[in-house]
Amino acid sequence: VAVIEDGEVTFAKGYGVTRFGGEAVTEDTVFRWASLSKGVASTAVGKMAAEGQLALSDTIAKFRTSLRLPLGGEKTGTLDDLLSHQIGIVPNAYDTRLEAGRAPAEIRRSLGKLKRTCPVGDCHTYQNVAFDAIAEVVASVRGLDFEEVVQLELFQPLGMGNASFGLDALKSSLSWAEPHRKLRANPKPVRRTVKQSYYRVPAAGGVNGSILDLAQFARAQMGLAPEVLSTDTLTELHTPRIYTRREQSSMSRRYGGHLRDARYALGWRVYKYGVEGHRVVGHRGAVEGYRSLILFDPARNSGVVALWNSNARKPVGVQFEVMDMIYGLPEKDWLQIDT
Repeated sequence: VAVIEDGEVTFAKGYGVTRFGGEAVTEDTVFRWASLSKGVASTAVGKMAAEGQLALSDTIAKFRTSLRLPLGGEKTGTLDDLLSHQIGIVPNAYDTRLEAGRAPAEIRRSLGKLKRTCPVGDCHTYQNVAFDAIAEVVASVRGLDFEEVVQLELFQPLGMGNASFGLDALKSSLSWAEPHRKLRANPKPVRRTVKQSYYRVPAAGGVNGSILDLAQFARAQMGLAPEVLSTDTLTELHTPRIYTRREQSSMSRRYGGHLRDARYALGWRVYKYGVEGHRVVGHRGAVEGYRSLILFDPARNSGVVALWNSNARKPVGVQFEVMDMIYGLPEKDWLQIDT
């Protein structure tokens, strides 16, 4: 867990162990970021747009991607639509094929045969395989692999020294957290094998990094690294495109409406926090044996990030514990550790 207050990282600490019976987690231990990778990808594209290398209004078909959409939707759908998950196909389209080992480009070509859920730009349907066409867009413009562009344009200038892409990079880290899952029939957590599946869609789920790396990335999203990310770029990234009814329903059911008016921007979720409706930006991630979150108030330059190596949902409460303290709200046991 790391906390940013008034633009400074005031707290960063590791808890637990990298694997059951293993070494202690530290602030330098590397975890998978899962879908927080989408905010990394959108930030890279937003920076390219600000520099005139492409435009968010460009159609998907303008670039050399493998993505095909029903009724030729790639010819009218834009990068903005792709980054905000408004491409008119069923949510999480063909994730199961990715998990079964099929090649992402092959899967993307087959998406055009699906029945259209809605016209492109009309509804939000969260994606992984389709979203990763962004990696192909970046590579086609820059002539470099997507991962290399992100290293050069974001990780290095932001001082994210342990951030990387891919399974090999994860395992070669000096300290890395292995995935676990708690089974009801077993009182001890069960170690899981790190799966390659979502590493093959790097823009959607391929990033690794420590909690300090994630804290620096959060600071940059607050506008505290203007030499890397301009205010105009961040405004574009964090401006909501569409209301997400499914996300709002989930938040209301689990957290009693503490996060309201759930909307999706470009690789980022935007909410109103608490009864006063503070504007906060964030995202969560999940792959087998790992979870992640980021939530911050850009007006206060404050927020919280967390990474953990299990499927448990309980640590999601960390964001409410911290943000309530930042806003001076009455104490509530969001983590329910003692119950």
